[in-house]
Amino acid sequence: MRITNRKPSRPTAFLLGLTPFLGVLIAYAVASHYRRLENPADKLLPSLSDMGAAFMRMAFEADRRSGNYLLWLDTWDSLWRLGSGMLISTAIALILGISIGFVAHVRSGLAPFVATFSLIPPITVLPILFIIFGLGEVSKIMLIVVGTAPVMVRGVSQAVMDIPREMIIKAETLGASVWQMVTRIVLPQTLPQLITALRLGLVPGWIFLVSAEAIASTSGLGYRIFLVRRFLAMDVILPYVAWITLLAFIIDRLLRLLSKRAFPWHHLKGDSL
Repeated sequence: MRITNRKPSRPTAFLLGLTPFLGVLIAYAVASHYRRLENPADKLLPSLSDMGAAFMRMAFEADRRSGNYLLWLDTWDSLWRLGSGMLISTAIALILGISIGFVAHVRSGLAPFVATFSLIPPITVLPILFIIFGLGEVSKIMLIVVGTAPVMVRGVSQAVMDIPREMIIKAETLGASVWQMVTRIVLPQTLPQLITALRLGLVPGWIFLVSAEAIASTSGLGYRIFLVRRFLAMDVILPYVAWITLLAFIIDRLLRLLSKRAFPWHHLKGDSL
């Protein structure tokens, strides 16, 4: 049997997936060891034990000045901003995406604008958002919305347009109203794609969140990374980056699980990423 037709067992697949992570971890440990042999005070590649100690300190030792546990405070603030921004983007994608994909007049009027707006680098809009909304939470959330909503709208509208035309014709033949077609045909077919668009939108969403927090914030994961960089505190920066990656992974897996549980028919063709 050719290798392209063979599928690994679950334990083998797990080990294969784990191997690259272990490889990176071992490579880092070796590089850190040899660099610290030359200079024990080197800050560029701290040891795994130093990073573990720094992570535990940020998570379980109260800050002397504020009395807060900084890791959890930063995590909560960042997740609140990200969740608020992605929730707004999801609502916009659902409403505009269905409207553009299902109604030809709306598509003619808004599709070119959305396509053009999605090409604007969102980070360049940040100064404008600061001027309009100030330096508070609204500008950070709006940056996430500006950076993710247009792409999500295009994804959802394309999913609507991909619905077989025969289904719409049959519904019209049976006397279904526009609202009935939207709620009983378009919406069920679109929701799985909306979750997929949300998963894809989280990637730039994290980028814009960290960028906004780095520029104007007093808390958050991005703020903490850019705050300690002036001290070359790589023992804090690297664990924070790993923590952000872990949070992103967990959120993505939860959304994937939600999609598989709510729309099992959408995953019948195979296990999606």
